[in-house]
Amino acid sequence: MPPPNSALVEMEGIGRTFRSGAVDVAALTGVDLRIERGEYLAIAGPSGSGKSTLLNVLGLLDRPTDGRYYFEGWPVAELSERHRAAIRGSRVGFVFQAFHLLPHRSVLENVWLSGLYTATGRKERVAQAEEAIEKVGLGHRIDFKPTTLSGGERQRVAIARAVVGKPSLLLCDEPTGNLDSTTSDSVLELFEDLRTDGLTIVVVTHDQTVSDHADRVVHMKDGRLGEVGVA
Repeated sequence: MPPPNSALVEMEGIGRTFRSGAVDVAALTGVDLRIERGEYLAIAGPSGSGKSTLLNVLGLLDRPTDGRYYFEGWPVAELSERHRAAIRGSRVGFVFQAFHLLPHRSVLENVWLSGLYTATGRKERVAQAEEAIEKVGLGHRIDFKPTTLSGGERQRVAIARAVVGKPSLLLCDEPTGNLDSTTSDSVLELFEDLRTDGLTIVVVTHDQTVSDHADRVVHMKDGRLGEVGVA
C-alpha cells in the first residue's frame, strides 16, 4: 500500500531528457511540485518552456528520467507501464486544445465510449455518461453530433468525456486555445464548478486570463519551475 499522504501529487527533482542526434536536450530540470487534493493550479509560461512535457509526466503519459513522482502516494515513476496505464485510465482525465471527438458519433456516444476498455458494463457507462453530460450543461444536446455544436459545446463534451470516470486529477493543455473570449470564460467557469465538487485541476497555459482563474500559478522557463504565485 502507498504511504499516507495528504497531497495528490508530489514531485521531487523531476527531470526529463530527450535525445536529439548525439545531444541530450533537457526538457525538465529539477522540478519540485506539490499539488493538494482539490487544488486548481495553472502552469504558465511561453511556448517551449516545458509546460506540455510536465503535463505529460503528471498524466503518466511520459516517464521522467530523473527524480521521484508520487501520485496518490504511489511512486509512479517506478511502476510498470501496465500499472501506470491502469492508474492513468482510472484516476486521470485529459482535456486538450483540439477536442478529439468522433464526428459521426453522438455526444452521448463520445462520452460513454471513452470507457469502452474498462471493466464497467455498458448500461452503467451510459448512465455515467448521461450524468457527466448533464454536469457540463449539455443535456439538451445529448443526441447531437459534434459537427452541429459550437466550439464551446464541443469542449464541454470533451470535458464530460474526461470526467465521466470520476478521476482525481484533470489535466488541461491550453483548453481555451480554440475558443473566443466569451466561450473561454464559460469553460473556465465550468472548471471552477468541477473544482468545487472536489476535482483537482491543472491547466497548462500561456494565457494570463486563464491563469487568473486558478488558485495558484507556477511559472515555467527553460524547463524549470520559477516563483510560485497566487492568482
